[in-house]
Amino acid sequence: MAKILIVDDEPDIRTLICRYAKHEGYDTAEASDGLEAVSMCRNEDFDVIIMDAMMPELDGFSACKKIRGIKDIPVIMLSARGEEYDKLFGFETGADDYVVKPFSPRELMARIKVVISRHSRTASDKIKVGNIEIDTLGRVVYIEGKRTELTAKEYDLLLYLVRNMGIVLTREQIIEAVWGYEYFSADRTVDWQIKQLRSHIGKCRDNIVTVRGVGYKFEIRK
Repeated sequence: MAKILIVDDEPDIRTLICRYAKHEGYDTAEASDGLEAVSMCRNEDFDVIIMDAMMPELDGFSACKKIRGIKDIPVIMLSARGEEYDKLFGFETGADDYVVKPFSPRELMARIKVVISRHSRTASDKIKVGNIEIDTLGRVVYIEGKRTELTAKEYDLLLYLVRNMGIVLTREQIIEAVWGYEYFSADRTVDWQIKQLRSHIGKCRDNIVTVRGVGYKFEIRK
């Protein structure tokens, strides 16, 4: 049974999510602020965290960063702020998904299922292409033998590109595979994430090739 940590300073929101989550068969735990969430993650394991962005003591973005330094747990961010900048900032801090309040509980449950499924560890261990090595069990990337820190979304994006090496992928295909939903401003979202990913993989950035008017592909250039 998957276990969900619900983090929100509004008790009504936590109660609503808990009710739907339990109906879907999930085990749940609650935290009222970011500090409590970080503390709980030090002592317990969770399959996904539903994190409110704006909370007292420690906001959701900061809590997400701290938790990423402790454990690899996917995070779905909740926020009343729905501007593109806010969503991109959420992904930059390591969030796997971003849901704007007010939200549909049923849609949130669907997103939880997608995130847990995508994040579940596979039986394969390592993928090596050129100077890039991906440890899929540990979700760790090595560039020229050195560990490289990527956000959860950057890791998912790189893995998807590598597993489809040589294939031209449209922005729509990338959005569907990496995010799992039809997203706001698909072109800008993918382009921004590609830019961030390239900046973090150093000399291997040229392996991600832009195909004008279509999308991107991953290839090993000699």
